[in-house]
Amino acid sequence: MPDYSTILLFAVAALALTATPGPDMLLIASRSAAQGRIAGLATYAGIAMGTYCHALAAAFGLSQLFLAVPIAYDLVRYAGAVYLLYLAWKAFTSKTSSNMIKSQQKEHSAQMMFKQGLFTNLLNPKMAIFVLALFPQFVEPAAGSVALQIMVFATIINLIGLLVNGVVILMVNRVSGFLAGNNKVRNLSQYILGAVFAGLAVRLAIDNQR
Repeated sequence: MPDYSTILLFAVAALALTATPGPDMLLIASRSAAQGRIAGLATYAGIAMGTYCHALAAAFGLSQLFLAVPIAYDLVRYAGAVYLLYLAWKAFTSKTSSNMIKSQQKEHSAQMMFKQGLFTNLLNPKMAIFVLALFPQFVEPAAGSVALQIMVFATIINLIGLLVNGVVILMVNRVSGFLAGNNKVRNLSQYILGAVFAGLAVRLAIDNQR
């Protein structure tokens, strides 16, 4: 296990990173505005699980595949872009009229939101590179299992991410709650969500810097 000073230093770095608005925060906020607090929390849970998967890949050296084999990085990147475009299409075509609320809630279940958050994170090779670049800086081989230390750091960044994004979800949900009865606003929130997915897809597809 890393010592307390290392954990504290990593926690400060993690807080600075997670508090900076980025694609994950934008996605969670948009999902919360469009489908509510539970959807936002489920999306974050999927993203957090994806972080654990990337941490495991880094612990066992699998993330280095993206650095050693550029085509593997590009294949995952383009697959992620296609998946995000699919989610954008689903958001743009989602029915939000008042007589379709129940069917929409069924379609956008917490389980589905979790899966979308997970796959969005897993299909972003930049997240793998981020974990591979950041975590080893705090690993101390003399402190025990490297894999265990990496998973501890993943847990820390996920807990801090839950705190930061939890505040975002509550704020967005509070604002959207005042406007929930307006069909036009609901439709607009769906279009914004679709635009976020489309924007993330384009960003992922054209940004090939590793």
